[in-house]
Amino acid sequence: MPMIEVQNLTKSYHDRVAVEGISFTVQEGEILGFLGPNGAGKSTTMKMLTGFLPPSAGTAKIAGFDVFEKPLESKRRIGYLPEMPPLYLEMTVRGYLAFVARIKGVTSAKLKNEVERVAAATAITDQLPRLIAQLSKGYRQRVGLAQALLNDPALLILDEPTEGLDPRQRRDILELIKGLAGKHTVVLSTHILADVKATCQSALIIHRGKIRVHDSIDNLTQGGQKSLEDVFLEATSDEVESAVAAASAA
Repeated sequence: MPMIEVQNLTKSYHDRVAVEGISFTVQEGEILGFLGPNGAGKSTTMKMLTGFLPPSAGTAKIAGFDVFEKPLESKRRIGYLPEMPPLYLEMTVRGYLAFVARIKGVTSAKLKNEVERVAAATAITDQLPRLIAQLSKGYRQRVGLAQALLNDPALLILDEPTEGLDPRQRRDILELIKGLAGKHTVVLSTHILADVKATCQSALIIHRGKIRVHDSIDNLTQGGQKSLEDVFLEATSDEVESAVAAASAA
């Protein structure tokens, strides 16, 4: 059973279609790069997959559970890091992670060990006593990733996790994500192609709310003969858009 199954998922806002009839699957243990230009529909899709936003049409399933018909079952299997991590600056890192862990149903008996587990996994153990307000942006991203890992979800959805980080912080976050392969299914939503090349086994490119390509990195780049940048530029070009529109009209 795929970890994610999406069929004809659509989201419209009055006269604007943000996501239009997309369908794709993600296998268990896979790291998928979800690519697209700004405004392509990436964040809208992520919000529908996590149940934060209702669709206008279509279905999405997480580990076989419909996101909209069985939201609690699907959300139990998801760890979500939005583009702006939901951090409370006045809390300590330990206090914040314990707070989120309780919300996720971690029992009091397991709470301390679970907080320490995700802190170790994201290399923030020494930051646990500090106020989040005192942390650098890189460490705040680590805290955001740590809260997504609480309760060991099968699926991690990460929306622009390296946005605004300096090169060293970005490298560290990507190494953390790469280390999750096999232990978790990961969807990495980004517009940074280098992040996908560094961490992902496959890539899906969305443009103007429609899927343009979805395949393994090796197939997309023809075994390294073609750059991922070229694949991205071709998939999001006006010529492709015109060809798709012509094919639909025919």
